[in-house]
Amino acid sequence: MDDGNTKGHRGWVYAESGDYHREIDPNWSYTPTYLRKMAHVRRYLDSLPGDARILDAGCGEGVLVEEYRAKGYRIEGIDLNYESEYVTCGDVLSLPHDDDALDVVLLLDVFEHLQFADQMPALQEVRRVLNGNGRMLMVVPNLAHLNARYFMMFRGCLDRSDIDLNHPGERPLVENLALLQQAGFSIEWTKGLTLTLPWVYRRVICRNPARYRWLHDALEVLATPSLSMFTLIACRVQPG
Repeated sequence: MDDGNTKGHRGWVYAESGDYHREIDPNWSYTPTYLRKMAHVRRYLDSLPGDARILDAGCGEGVLVEEYRAKGYRIEGIDLNYESEYVTCGDVLSLPHDDDALDVVLLLDVFEHLQFADQMPALQEVRRVLNGNGRMLMVVPNLAHLNARYFMMFRGCLDRSDIDLNHPGERPLVENLALLQQAGFSIEWTKGLTLTLPWVYRRVICRNPARYRWLHDALEVLATPSLSMFTLIACRVQPG
């Protein structure tokens, strides 16, 4: 029986690991961050008008697309490396939508996978398909998080959220905010995810995330955007 998620193109990590976001490994070092991120994104989606036209760009397996379409939301998903009943194979650099066609675009853990030269064109493409009151929610790594600053000061290297081959476009938060504004977005709010307390984050939480997820979550009260490994950025199309 076809469950809607087992047909179509599978590229990149999905070809090897399958639908790994559907059954999250509690011992994956990113799991505490992922679960917090998804909780924030769901609250954002729940706050939207019921008739909002939503695109989850770079949606992977389409977890949110399937979930919110079942709730009656007008949501669709595209991904360069995945195709299913819920996900169209497509590229954020060439979205299959008319100008001003959408109310909301989600760009979750996508921007850092783009080369620097492709990041502004991607934002301009998102801006193109959003209407004059359109909004975007982005989740993106912050290359200047607390432990990265510690590493640079004492080791002369950065603590990246993934290998640079996977995240060639990883930037400090201030650069991401500047790019968004240059692309015609105004920042509504930002929220930090995962405070990377030196020693504690890499040597305790990441080595046993299932056991120390509570510690990760307890530190979130201190997770200011500038010091966190990831940032949620809510923005809106600038008028004019």
